Amino acid sequence: MSAAQVIDVDLNAAVIDASIVIKLFVIEEGSEKVDRLFNLLTTDPPFDFFVPDLFYVECANILWKYVRRFGYPAASAQQNIADLQLLALHSITTSELITDAFELALNLNLTAYDACYATLARRLNVPFVTADGILAKKLVSAGLNILTLEDL
Repeated sequence: MSAAQVIDVDLNAAVIDASIVIKLFVIEEGSEKVDRLFNLLTTDPPFDFFVPDLFYVECANILWKYVRRFGYPAASAQQNIADLQLLALHSITTSELITDAFELALNLNLTAYDACYATLARRLNVPFVTADGILAKKLVSAGLNILTLEDL
C-alpha cells in the first residue's frame, strides 16, 4: 500500500514531525517509507506538508546527535540541513500554537514541542505523521488522526 493510499489524498495535507523527516537524510528503519511519503510532493496537485517552525531546530539537533554520538560526518549533516531548507514545507510559527499546545501538553503529559505538532494537526484538521510510537498512542487517545511508520 502506498503512502498516498494510507493518507487520504482528498485531504492533500498532513503535519509531519522531525522523527519522520530525518529519515530522508539518515538511513534508518522506515527510510524507504518516508521516501515514498515525500514523493507525494511531486503529485498533481502536490501534497502539502505542514510543520511548526521549531521543526527545523529539532532536525538540526537530531543531526547534531548523530555527529556527536554516532560519528555521522559533520559535512553530511551540514548538507542535510541545507537540503532540509529546500523541502516544500509550510512552516507555522509556534507563537500561533503555543497557548493551545501548552494546554494539550498538560492534559496529555506531552512535551510542549510535541504538543505544537498535534495542535497544528488539530487546527488544520489533517493527519499527524510521526515515527514516535509512544507519542502516537497518547495522541490517538485524544482523538487525533495519527499515522506512524507502520501505517505507511
